[in-house]
Amino acid sequence: MRASFPAVLTLITSCVLVASCGSDSDSTADPIAQVMNKPRYTSANSQWSMVVMDAGTGEVLQALQPDTLVLTASVRKLYSVATALNVIGADHRFVTPVYSAGTVDSSGKLTGNLILKASGDLTFGGRQKPDSTVDYTDFDHNDARGLGGAILTPEDPLTAMNDLAQQVRASGITSVNGDVIIDDRLFDAFTVPNGPVLISPIQVNENVIDVTLSPGASAGQAGLLDWRPRTSAMTMQGTSLTTAANSDADIMVSGDVENEGPLSCFAMLGCKGTLSSDESLSAPATIPLGYVSPLVGNGLYVNILRVEDPPSFARTAFVDALTRAGVSVTAPAVEPNPSAALPPTQDYPSTSQVASFTSLPYSEFAKLVLKVSLNTGANLSLMYQGLAQNVRTVGDALGTERKFLTGTLGLDGAGFNFPTNGSGTPDSQATARTTATLLSKMSSLPVYQVYHDALAILGVDGSLAAVGKNVVGKEHIFVKSGATLQGREMVAMNMAGYIDAKSGRRLAYALFVNNAGPITALTDTLEVFDDEATILGILYAKY
Repeated sequence: MRASFPAVLTLITSCVLVASCGSDSDSTADPIAQVMNKPRYTSANSQWSMVVMDAGTGEVLQALQPDTLVLTASVRKLYSVATALNVIGADHRFVTPVYSAGTVDSSGKLTGNLILKASGDLTFGGRQKPDSTVDYTDFDHNDARGLGGAILTPEDPLTAMNDLAQQVRASGITSVNGDVIIDDRLFDAFTVPNGPVLISPIQVNENVIDVTLSPGASAGQAGLLDWRPRTSAMTMQGTSLTTAANSDADIMVSGDVENEGPLSCFAMLGCKGTLSSDESLSAPATIPLGYVSPLVGNGLYVNILRVEDPPSFARTAFVDALTRAGVSVTAPAVEPNPSAALPPTQDYPSTSQVASFTSLPYSEFAKLVLKVSLNTGANLSLMYQGLAQNVRTVGDALGTERKFLTGTLGLDGAGFNFPTNGSGTPDSQATARTTATLLSKMSSLPVYQVYHDALAILGVDGSLAAVGKNVVGKEHIFVKSGATLQGREMVAMNMAGYIDAKSGRRLAYALFVNNAGPITALTDTLEVFDDEATILGILYAKY
């Protein structure tokens, strides 16, 4: 169902509020109004709202429909990350321990269970660079389906699992005469409507399987199919054919249901994803010589399958890692996670700990969430602050977040409405004034620099690397963008963040357009974002 919106307001009659409403508000003279009144937006009755503030003082310098609640799309992530940074701290690290629940004899045999206690670690070692910073690309794998491709980071998604398994072996355990269990009771897993994506306390490769295909050496040969992480939990089936250069690619990666991307059979032997033609599951995929991924521009087809049973998938990955480390397990590698065998509480004796993995600091997670707009990370951020305040359901976490935003930060509670999730789409709403106020308030707090540096730089990195390339001052414009698309309509196309203006003044801004018109090609979304980037460039020069 299409989301409902506040009444569309006519731009031409809206005064741009500066010191006064003089000739600068005339749409024929104001360069910002000229952008907003392009035929694309006037024909769609687009709804623009904007607030520009002095970040340090909170003084409103320019505004347009500042108090209209509009759909935020992923700009909502500014709120979830801001709250988490303040509540748990930028330096917070997530420790994932492994416990032995049983006795270990002189030969190293554990009679009992080996339990991995999930900590909510977003990256779980899978994006950790040698310099202990998080890795990301401008086209993240979580968006591979929406973007029609991705650029993968080179790190091994099984880094943490392998490390933990090696520690278990170093502790003296050589075999497990029992089971391996993932304790995922940290919080109640939930599904958010934007995806839909299951948010779980256990994350391996952000709970997606990366499937890749590249052309063979010549036409007529099979393509080169691969996937990661490689575990006993699943494999890929299907065939592919390399076709002549400049021919069309015809590729689909499907899971349990044709044309869909989830895979829920990880607890069963023989679980398979399928590579096929988009036209028929029984026909081979075709990929041309010299294949170039549309929009992304690399020579590798990338798609994902979402993991719908994270505990069972993680359990198999851990059993596999234990086997590689020289620890045998009597229980099958592939079976449902036996959560019923867990002890009544998560309070394990420290003496039973045999391994642990420590994450990067949350400041690196914040960068990942905001730079590439990672939905899973934003929703985990929502839960992190909730857990720190002793709640463990998404509904209660939304409540503690609202209390922080309205109480500690003093935001107007009528200026935002986040009913279901921490990442934005499809139902999060906020006003431009409240969003700019959030940014202004954050600029005076100790975590500000981390927050600021986590934003994408216009035309430089993250999800906005390809946007605003020709905007003067782009390297001084820091942005969290958001897009909500429904069918062939751009429902919300938004930007918010900071501008280090030409004068040296720091600005906090929110720039929203809801109902931005139809999509006839993927480049339409880039056109709207480029228009918004143009407006930000005008603000950079003006103030």
